[in-house]
Amino acid sequence: MSDRLPPIPFDQLSAAQQVAAQAVIDGPRGALYGPFVPLIRSPELMSATQRLGEYLRYRSAIGTRLSELAILVTARQWDQQVEWAIHVPIAQKNDISDDVINAISLRQRPSAMLDDEALVHDFCIELHQQKQVSDRTYLAALERFGEQGVVDMVGINGYYTLLAMVMNTARTAVPLTSATPLPE
Repeated sequence: MSDRLPPIPFDQLSAAQQVAAQAVIDGPRGALYGPFVPLIRSPELMSATQRLGEYLRYRSAIGTRLSELAILVTARQWDQQVEWAIHVPIAQKNDISDDVINAISLRQRPSAMLDDEALVHDFCIELHQQKQVSDRTYLAALERFGEQGVVDMVGINGYYTLLAMVMNTARTAVPLTSATPLPE
Protein backbone atom coordinates (compact mmCIF):
# COMPACT_ATOMS: atom_id res chain seq x y z
CA MET A 1 0.00 0.00 0.00
CA SER A 2 1.31 3.41 -0.88
CA ASP A 3 1.09 6.49 1.28
CA ARG A 4 -1.99 8.39 0.05
CA LEU A 5 -1.00 11.68 1.69
CA PRO A 6 2.81 11.68 1.68
CA PRO A 7 5.08 14.43 2.96
CA ILE A 8 5.00 17.73 1.11
CA PRO A 9 8.28 19.67 0.85
CA PHE A 10 8.16 22.70 3.16
CA ASP A 11 8.67 25.16 0.28
CA GLN A 12 5.60 23.71 -1.48
CA LEU A 13 3.28 24.29 1.49
CA SER A 14 0.87 27.23 1.45
CA ALA A 15 1.55 30.10 3.84
CA ALA A 16 -1.06 28.75 6.30
CA GLN A 17 0.44 25.26 6.06
CA GLN A 18 3.95 26.62 6.68
CA VAL A 19 2.80 28.45 9.83
CA ALA A 20 1.07 25.31 11.13
CA ALA A 21 4.03 23.09 10.25
CA GLN A 22 6.52 25.44 11.89
CA ALA A 23 4.50 25.43 15.12
CA VAL A 24 4.80 21.63 15.28
CA ILE A 25 8.50 21.74 14.38
CA ASP A 26 9.18 24.39 17.05
CA GLY A 27 7.19 22.48 19.71
CA PRO A 28 8.12 19.43 21.77
CA ARG A 29 7.77 17.08 18.78
CA GLY A 30 10.59 18.86 16.92
CA ALA A 31 9.50 17.68 13.46
CA LEU A 32 6.49 17.15 11.24
CA TYR A 33 5.94 13.37 11.22
CA GLY A 34 3.32 10.67 11.67
CA PRO A 35 -0.25 11.99 11.65
CA PHE A 36 0.85 15.57 11.07
CA VAL A 37 2.01 14.71 7.55
CA PRO A 38 -1.53 14.02 6.30
CA LEU A 39 -3.10 16.57 8.67
CA ILE A 40 -1.06 19.42 7.14
CA ARG A 41 -3.61 19.36 4.29
CA SER A 42 -5.96 21.04 6.79
CA PRO A 43 -3.70 23.46 8.68
CA GLU A 44 -6.35 24.73 11.10
CA LEU A 45 -7.40 21.19 12.02
CA MET A 46 -3.77 20.19 12.38
CA SER A 47 -3.01 23.16 14.64
CA ALA A 48 -5.97 22.42 16.91
CA THR A 49 -5.13 18.71 16.92
CA GLN A 50 -1.48 19.19 17.77
CA ARG A 51 -2.32 21.53 20.68
CA LEU A 52 -4.72 18.95 22.11
CA GLY A 53 -2.16 16.20 21.62
CA GLU A 54 0.60 18.23 23.22
CA TYR A 55 -1.47 18.50 26.40
CA LEU A 56 -2.62 14.87 26.42
CA ARG A 57 0.78 13.41 25.62
CA TYR A 58 3.01 15.59 27.77
CA ARG A 59 0.84 16.96 30.61
CA SER A 60 -2.23 14.75 31.16
CA ALA A 61 -3.51 14.27 34.69
CA ILE A 62 -2.69 10.54 34.57
CA GLY A 63 0.99 11.12 33.78
CA THR A 64 3.19 10.09 30.89
CA ARG A 65 3.63 6.42 31.82
CA LEU A 66 -0.10 5.71 31.94
CA SER A 67 -0.79 7.94 28.94
CA GLU A 68 1.63 5.84 26.91
CA LEU A 69 -0.17 2.68 28.03
CA ALA A 70 -3.50 4.15 26.90
CA ILE A 71 -1.93 5.12 23.57
CA LEU A 72 -0.72 1.55 23.00
CA VAL A 73 -4.15 0.12 23.77
CA THR A 74 -5.69 2.58 21.30
CA ALA A 75 -3.10 1.80 18.63
CA ARG A 76 -3.84 -1.92 18.99
CA GLN A 77 -7.61 -1.38 18.86
CA TRP A 78 -7.21 0.51 15.58
CA ASP A 79 -4.39 -1.70 14.17
CA GLN A 80 -2.37 1.49 13.85
CA GLN A 81 1.24 0.61 13.06
CA VAL A 82 2.58 4.20 13.05
CA GLU A 83 1.25 4.98 16.56
CA TRP A 84 2.58 1.62 17.70
CA ALA A 85 6.01 2.19 16.15
CA ILE A 86 6.34 5.64 17.68
CA HIS A 87 4.94 4.89 21.13
CA VAL A 88 6.38 1.46 22.03
CA PRO A 89 9.88 2.88 22.59
CA ILE A 90 8.41 5.79 24.56
CA ALA A 91 6.34 3.40 26.69
CA GLN A 92 9.44 1.29 27.36
CA LYS A 93 11.36 4.40 28.47
CA ASN A 94 8.46 5.16 30.80
CA ASP A 95 8.65 1.74 32.49
CA ILE A 96 5.86 -0.10 30.68
CA SER A 97 7.20 -3.65 30.62
CA ASP A 98 7.82 -5.62 27.46
CA ASP A 99 5.46 -8.31 28.77
CA VAL A 100 2.62 -5.76 29.00
CA ILE A 101 3.44 -4.37 25.55
CA ASN A 102 3.58 -7.85 23.99
CA ALA A 103 0.26 -8.91 25.54
CA ILE A 104 -1.43 -5.76 24.23
CA SER A 105 -0.02 -6.44 20.76
CA LEU A 106 -1.61 -9.91 20.90
CA ARG A 107 -4.96 -8.48 22.08
CA GLN A 108 -4.55 -10.19 25.43
CA ARG A 109 -5.02 -8.72 28.88
CA PRO A 110 -1.52 -8.48 30.36
CA SER A 111 -1.18 -10.69 33.42
CA ALA A 112 1.54 -8.77 35.25
CA MET A 113 0.41 -5.16 35.42
CA LEU A 114 0.70 -2.71 38.27
CA ASP A 115 -2.69 -1.75 39.75
CA ASP A 116 -2.78 1.63 38.00
CA GLU A 117 -1.81 0.02 34.69
CA ALA A 118 -4.58 -2.58 35.02
CA LEU A 119 -7.10 0.15 35.69
CA VAL A 120 -6.02 2.21 32.67
CA HIS A 121 -5.91 -0.88 30.45
CA ASP A 122 -9.37 -2.04 31.47
CA PHE A 123 -10.86 1.46 31.18
CA CYS A 124 -9.48 1.85 27.66
CA ILE A 125 -10.52 -1.62 26.52
CA GLU A 126 -14.06 -1.10 27.81
CA LEU A 127 -14.28 2.31 26.16
CA HIS A 128 -13.08 1.01 22.79
CA GLN A 129 -14.88 -2.31 22.75
CA GLN A 130 -18.10 -1.60 24.67
CA LYS A 131 -18.33 2.08 23.64
CA GLN A 132 -18.76 2.90 27.35
CA VAL A 133 -17.15 2.24 30.72
CA SER A 134 -18.81 0.11 33.38
CA ASP A 135 -19.78 1.65 36.72
CA ARG A 136 -17.20 -0.52 38.48
CA THR A 137 -14.33 0.60 36.24
CA TYR A 138 -15.50 4.21 36.19
CA LEU A 139 -15.70 4.43 39.99
CA ALA A 140 -12.27 2.82 40.38
CA ALA A 141 -10.78 5.28 37.87
CA LEU A 142 -12.53 8.19 39.56
CA GLU A 143 -11.17 7.16 42.95
CA ARG A 144 -7.64 6.66 41.59
CA PHE A 145 -7.33 9.59 39.14
CA GLY A 146 -10.11 12.05 40.00
CA GLU A 147 -12.48 13.64 37.52
CA GLN A 148 -9.71 15.36 35.56
CA GLY A 149 -7.83 12.08 35.21
CA VAL A 150 -10.95 10.27 33.99
CA VAL A 151 -11.69 13.02 31.46
CA ASP A 152 -8.05 13.12 30.32
CA MET A 153 -8.07 9.34 29.88
CA VAL A 154 -11.16 9.59 27.66
CA GLY A 155 -9.40 12.41 25.79
CA ILE A 156 -6.30 10.29 25.17
CA ASN A 157 -8.41 7.48 23.75
CA GLY A 158 -10.38 9.88 21.55
CA TYR A 159 -7.35 11.82 20.38
CA TYR A 160 -5.33 8.75 19.42
CA THR A 161 -8.41 7.27 17.75
CA LEU A 162 -8.61 10.41 15.60
CA LEU A 163 -4.93 10.06 14.70
CA ALA A 164 -5.39 6.35 13.94
CA MET A 165 -8.31 7.16 11.64
CA VAL A 166 -6.27 9.82 9.84
CA MET A 167 -3.24 7.56 9.37
CA ASN A 168 -5.27 4.47 8.45
CA THR A 169 -7.08 6.52 5.79
CA ALA A 170 -3.86 8.13 4.55
CA ARG A 171 -1.91 4.86 4.78
CA THR A 172 0.86 6.79 6.50
CA ALA A 173 4.26 5.13 6.15
CA VAL A 174 5.57 3.45 9.28
CA PRO A 175 8.82 5.02 10.53
CA LEU A 176 11.91 3.04 11.40
CA THR A 177 11.59 1.84 14.95
CA SER A 178 12.86 -0.65 17.49
CA ALA A 179 9.25 -1.80 18.05
CA THR A 180 8.08 -5.12 16.69
CA PRO A 181 5.16 -4.42 14.34
CA LEU A 182 1.65 -5.29 15.44
CA PRO A 183 0.66 -8.77 14.30
CA GLU A 184 -2.21 -9.06 11.82
